[in-house]
Amino acid sequence: MAVTLTINGTKRQVEGDPAKPLLWVLREDLDMVGTKFGCGAGLCGACTVHVDGNAVRSCQTLLGDVNGGAITTIEAVGQGDVGKRISDAWVKLDVPQCGYCQAGQIMSATALLTETPKPSDEEIDAAMMGNLCRCSTYVRIRAAIKEAAGIAEAQA
Repeated sequence: MAVTLTINGTKRQVEGDPAKPLLWVLREDLDMVGTKFGCGAGLCGACTVHVDGNAVRSCQTLLGDVNGGAITTIEAVGQGDVGKRISDAWVKLDVPQCGYCQAGQIMSATALLTETPKPSDEEIDAAMMGNLCRCSTYVRIRAAIKEAAGIAEAQA
């Protein structure tokens, strides 16, 4: 089955099984390996991409369900204003430790700030809840989201 996708601003025609997860289409068929495989069950967030502006787990999103959709991956998230601010904050605050989950973390954080430019701690927690970090850099992740949103951290 031929599926038409706009990936990172480029229209692509993809031949494949409509039941194949988007994650594997990106990684195997299109050689876009920035999106990571974590759990395969949509529970860890490592595979998060944007489909039509919404953060989704690409391991659970089927190719046939995104026909005609606009997909943004970690490779291009920094081209937008919000994604660039998030990426810059990630570097400035040295967020990653091992880095494996960071693509998904950045994609979820970008979706959050796009929808809610000045999120509360509760809104950050809710938006980032499904993104697991084995290294527990959650404090730095929250600080980077606040940095990108222009929210001053309270001094301890």
